Amino acid sequence: MKTDPQIDFQGMEPSEAFRDQIIAQIQRLEDRYGRLTACRVVVKGPGGRHHTGGLYDIHIHLSLPDEREVAVERTPHLDERFQRFEFALHDAFNRAVRQLQDQVGEMRGKVKLHEEQPTGVVKKLLPEDGYGFLESADGREIYFHRNSVREPGFDSLGLGARVRFVEEEGEKGRQASRVTPLGEHAPE
Repeated sequence: MKTDPQIDFQGMEPSEAFRDQIIAQIQRLEDRYGRLTACRVVVKGPGGRHHTGGLYDIHIHLSLPDEREVAVERTPHLDERFQRFEFALHDAFNRAVRQLQDQVGEMRGKVKLHEEQPTGVVKKLLPEDGYGFLESADGREIYFHRNSVREPGFDSLGLGARVRFVEEEGEKGRQASRVTPLGEHAPE
């Protein structure tokens, strides 16, 4: 990390034991991701004069390269487990890990992009044999079986029905799997 982490205690006396646990969590993040440039942790004590019955609230702000940030700011639910510092700390850092994984994935270009499923039009149906053929957007004829048609099912299909599908290699060539009726017909 480029700068030393900032750790602030609010509504409570600073605790070296708590500070050591926070430093250990920050070190865990650095060991795993190694891309932190700055870190600020705010520990809000259980409030007032009472150390029982109140909840710890831990906020984490991490700075990453390319002006990216991770911010854990949600206050805890009314959950008695947050009366324990260790639980609140682990909860906050686990949420930071999830956000950090997303940020690091984006920085490394490993964000999973979901391709849009292709659409097609039902061109041939052989209901007695339980299969048919789609015409893909690029004009290819693609086989599909009745078992690959999602709700409302194979029997709901008619010629000209528009569908989405996943194309894959079958025993006898390319075929459509996960055929999803779109409930509309292709324009004539």
